[in-house]
Amino acid sequence: MEIAAGRVGRITTGGEISGFPLPDPAARPHVIAADPTGDGCWFTEWGAGSIGHVAPDGTFRHARLPAPGAEPHGLAVTADGTVWAALESGRPARLRPA
Repeated sequence: MEIAAGRVGRITTGGEISGFPLPDPAARPHVIAADPTGDGCWFTEWGAGSIGHVAPDGTFRHARLPAPGAEPHGLAVTADGTVWAALESGRPARLRPA
């Protein structure tokens, strides 16, 4: 995770490092959590007020949080795939991916 560079990265069990630039360079990724299905990782984009997901092939998807100034800082993903984010306001946000 490179906050100021707008990138998320991957380190394989073999030690190979690769990075994926985010579509919005101002997104400022902050926290990352593994997808419980093994299909990549979820991350906060506190600069964009969004939650993002990157698949193993580098494909991104994003969900903008409805609260203005959401600034997601914390993140947890439950076994059923529900994504919870802790917002700057002190409130939680829930995302249920399709």
